[in-house]
Amino acid sequence: MAAGMYLEHYLDSIENLPFELQRNFNLMRDLDQRTEDLKGQIDSLAKEYTANARTISSEQKLSILRQIQQSYSKCKEFGDDKVQLAMQTYEMVDKHIRRLDTDLARFEADLKEKQIESTDYDSTSSKGKKGDTRQKEKKMAKTRSKVKSSDEDGSPKSAQKKVKLLQSGEFNSPSNNFGNVHPSDVLDMPVDPNEPTYCLCHQVSYGEMIGCDNTDCSIEWFHFACVGLTTKPRGKWYCPRCSQDRKRK
Repeated sequence: MAAGMYLEHYLDSIENLPFELQRNFNLMRDLDQRTEDLKGQIDSLAKEYTANARTISSEQKLSILRQIQQSYSKCKEFGDDKVQLAMQTYEMVDKHIRRLDTDLARFEADLKEKQIESTDYDSTSSKGKKGDTRQKEKKMAKTRSKVKSSDEDGSPKSAQKKVKLLQSGEFNSPSNNFGNVHPSDVLDMPVDPNEPTYCLCHQVSYGEMIGCDNTDCSIEWFHFACVGLTTKPRGKWYCPRCSQDRKRK
């Protein structure tokens, strides 16, 4: 509940409070006045009794004493009524004070809850942004892996020689642009740490590459420059390691 709602409800609840307090105060003031009037009557009766005690009869004396006693009883009733009004007035004000304390406690609890929700939302938003960034990185890595897999589908396991070319939309002729790339030049290229490496130089694929015709070759693909090639050789081709192994056999 907003602060304005708390304030509006509280003001509505105390709207009639001033009138109720004014009524009780007027009633207590009226009781005071009536009590003072009775006290004046009691004083008059007491003076009459003391002044005429020797001349009046016993019945008149008893009548005056009864009137004085009744007046005192009435004053006591007025006093009790005044005490009840005072207690009622106190309870009336105390009830609104307790309600104000309760509303303040609820308002503070709502504020704390909103602060906690705001903090959780901010942390969740930051985590979501980090998660989106990680997902994008994973998608990029998967895309590279798919491109690599599609290139590897033309592996040299068949009898016919196949050459692996790096395809890029920025270059119209990958063969002419990358045919003479040296392995040391690849160090300056941005490399995905998850991208597999090839060749004797243990670098990623770039430029023109040739596959070894040995089906058991552990490396499989080689850069032209690393194996001293400038053009695709005719017939079967074996890498330097596999060539040495074949000569030994």
